[in-house]
Amino acid sequence: MSRTMDIAGAHETWVVPNYAPALALVKGKGARVWDAEGNEYLDFLAGIAVVSLGHAHPAWVKAIKTQAETLAMVSNLHFNELQPKLARRLASRFVEGAKVFFCNSGAEANEALIKVARSWGSCVGRHEIITMRNSFHGRTLATLTATGQDKVKKGFAPLPEGFVHADFNDIQSVRDAVTDKTVAVMVEVIQAEGGVVSADKSFLQELRALCDEKDLLLLVDDVQCGVGRLGTWFGFQSFDVTPDAFSLAKGLGGGFPIGAMVAGPKLCNVFQPGSHGTTFGGNPLACAAALAVIDTIEHDHLLDQVRSVGARFGGHLRGIAAEFDWIKAVRGTGLIWGVEIEGPVKRLEALMFAQGLIGVATAGKVMRFVPPLIVTAQDVDAAAEKFRAACRIFHEETKGATT
Repeated sequence: MSRTMDIAGAHETWVVPNYAPALALVKGKGARVWDAEGNEYLDFLAGIAVVSLGHAHPAWVKAIKTQAETLAMVSNLHFNELQPKLARRLASRFVEGAKVFFCNSGAEANEALIKVARSWGSCVGRHEIITMRNSFHGRTLATLTATGQDKVKKGFAPLPEGFVHADFNDIQSVRDAVTDKTVAVMVEVIQAEGGVVSADKSFLQELRALCDEKDLLLLVDDVQCGVGRLGTWFGFQSFDVTPDAFSLAKGLGGGFPIGAMVAGPKLCNVFQPGSHGTTFGGNPLACAAALAVIDTIEHDHLLDQVRSVGARFGGHLRGIAAEFDWIKAVRGTGLIWGVEIEGPVKRLEALMFAQGLIGVATAGKVMRFVPPLIVTAQDVDAAAEKFRAACRIFHEETKGATT
């Protein structure tokens, strides 16, 4: 029996079957990973946009090792000298007077956005939050209710009240959803799980104007697009819009779990002692990992690299799309790209694995690529060739099936 089969069998025996793993990955270095049988892959999934510095980055490893040998965990009942250091690095890139709440994941960061908005609006009886259809905000009861996709809600009723959905990139739809109970609008700048669908810059700016007009909060879920993925520190900065608060997670810790809510002056003091909390959020080990990510992005000028290498990869994908009429669209910017296809996208995913390239099928018809921020021009060239090879096989299979 192979090592992969051993791992798969152990999962089936002992792990709740809410996932359907495809590969047994056992080692990573930079933008590459290896499976249990020794096969090498270009990792253009990066833990779903999490492994921002690639696997086993020496600065990240050193930071975690050093901190683990010093002080790994204290509760938030005591001061933690790394929390304000990390908070300053985030808040100073937002707006003057911003403050940060730390947690453990994107869902928790979005829960904090929801709670801070409701607390802010509670004195005037406003609690409803408008979110977008096709959005994704997490798997907790509140965040899956906020999510604008019915498939994640099946079997979990009754769901919390207080969420209303509007159409993405349609300001009139949002305006029509506003009532005297509305407290906030929550939006992703790119709907990543929804198929890498980008907001129009004008839509986000109109949202900002609408929120100002109606005295509503503008909240941005920047869990997947924050921390450099679009070539800016925060995703919304690529759209020239400023929210009242936003969430971060995924790439912030470079692979170590950490989430954050960054709140501007209107919201930064809403939470008071006892109003919200977390046991593990912002622990020294997590903060050390996140500080290493920020330091490396700065030191290695990775924002510039994301923009240049991302544009190169997008050009490759558009060139491949021109070769196959079943590729319907290529969408993305920086290092988040989606290729919409006509046909069984999971089959294309499997063919990519066979070529040594990892992406992820999403939204039922889109192949999503979110590689580490450290990928090079040579990496994206190689990934494009692997994707092209998979597409050629896919084309022959689907062509043969229709003739």
